[in-house]
Amino acid sequence: MTYMTRTLLAAMMASTIVAGTATAATHPETGEALAADQTFTNWTLDNPSSFDPQVVEDSDGAAMVRNMFEGLMNQDADGNLVPGVALDYSVNDDKNVYTFTLRPEAQWSNGDPVVASDFVYAWQRAVDPELASPYAWFMELMSIENASAIIAGEMPKEELGVKAIDDHTLEVTLSASLPYFATMTTHSTTFPAPQKVIEEFGAEWTKPENIVVNGAFILEDYTPGERIVQVRNPEYWDNENTILDKIETLVVTDQNQALTRYLAGEFDRIELPAGTYPKMKAEHPDEAVSVPWLCNYYYTFNVSDSGPEAFKDVRVRQALSLAVDRKVITENVMQGGQPEAYSFTPAAVAGFEPPKSAMADMTQAERDAKAKELLAEAGYGADNPLTFDMIYNTSENHKKVAVVLSQMWKQKLGVQASLANMEWKTFLDTRGRQDFALARGAWCGDYNEASTFLDLLTTPSGYNDGKYSNTEYDELIQSAKTAENAPELYTQAEAILAEEMPVIPIYHYAGVMMIDTDLKGWPYQNVERNWYGKNLYKVAE
Repeated sequence: MTYMTRTLLAAMMASTIVAGTATAATHPETGEALAADQTFTNWTLDNPSSFDPQVVEDSDGAAMVRNMFEGLMNQDADGNLVPGVALDYSVNDDKNVYTFTLRPEAQWSNGDPVVASDFVYAWQRAVDPELASPYAWFMELMSIENASAIIAGEMPKEELGVKAIDDHTLEVTLSASLPYFATMTTHSTTFPAPQKVIEEFGAEWTKPENIVVNGAFILEDYTPGERIVQVRNPEYWDNENTILDKIETLVVTDQNQALTRYLAGEFDRIELPAGTYPKMKAEHPDEAVSVPWLCNYYYTFNVSDSGPEAFKDVRVRQALSLAVDRKVITENVMQGGQPEAYSFTPAAVAGFEPPKSAMADMTQAERDAKAKELLAEAGYGADNPLTFDMIYNTSENHKKVAVVLSQMWKQKLGVQASLANMEWKTFLDTRGRQDFALARGAWCGDYNEASTFLDLLTTPSGYNDGKYSNTEYDELIQSAKTAENAPELYTQAEAILAEEMPVIPIYHYAGVMMIDTDLKGWPYQNVERNWYGKNLYKVAE
């Protein structure tokens, strides 16, 4: 059966709108007067982890990659699927074979056509142990046939269940039906890759002078610690309907400084520092924004063999979680509309309402009393204080949360937590090697379904940095992939997490930003916050 929603048709029709939009004086649909300078100046906290679609692992880096590479499907402003390189797709009766029809006009920035074999190469590359992609597990999560065995080194990458029927037909075979498979193709790991460029330049292929892309923008300049400049890709199939000419992303590690520079007119968009939203909303009501965001904020316990013995005791983990007054953090520290978190899965996720845990029904006084009781039972107190180190990546927001957590634990439980901040890449490496006791974590949904969060804590997950492992939990999440009652299984899984507490959920994100009123097209209703530069534009003041 062919899948072609009205959304897809509308998007295809939109691509035929009057040519020459980029040079028009007004927007072809809204009639708004366009600014002469179509440069979007964006902010990022740190250098991106990579510009390689199969290697990038941070959300800001993925946004940059999304503007330079286009996958099979994109999303509209509401998060619905719309055509990308694929015009449409069909699914067999057993719903385990997907066939994508690629648009013939898609091409790389060097003029080569984008063909089905570019996706085959990229997907095989993503599961190849030689590349060791930090997102290899995502391909396994997609249930692509033989992905698990290839990642484990038990089969050659050529056995992956993806093949090019011809230049414009891509066939994907799954090990089992996965209802939300198509939504996962908006993720950067699934984007195509230019084989001959990668083979020529190796790890240097993403440098501005070497990179070849198939998206709306191409990397013009990258100065680590300073700026990333992306400019219009004239070879992009829909270039004539792209309005922005340039996306300039400035690296500013101090969020308060970023806010100062935004107010001085240097940025079109920034993330607001913790605690500043109320003041900014009062002073700049049309620019300060807080919208739901499909992300969670948590701290993860290292329960691996290298972790502290104390954290292997569930009573210690429960005590530390109970003693966290989440309302203080959301209302006094963050102040941006972030919901308190008592589940790992955010309420913003589609098709699943996270269950309310017993902790959520307690008063904070009751939680504190229970925390003291549990910690004493575990053998910790004034004569034997619990001590540990906790790490977070450099950010004023993360520092504020970490300081508050450590103070809560000290005042309520006599716990001594030593804080250490790290530069982003060092932090990722340290956390990934389990060289920590307690570490900050955050996860933004790779697709809008509860499994994008709950899969994270399964035994084989590549981002299960604390190495939590529970057979019953693993079986529930695996069964949910093909079960008709998946929400029931997710509820049972959340109950296990609430009992065993391998992580401490702190809050669920809100997108708290300052966005200049001149910048239009931002997808406020897309809870995944997948924005596309091709859909943004600036209006005349």
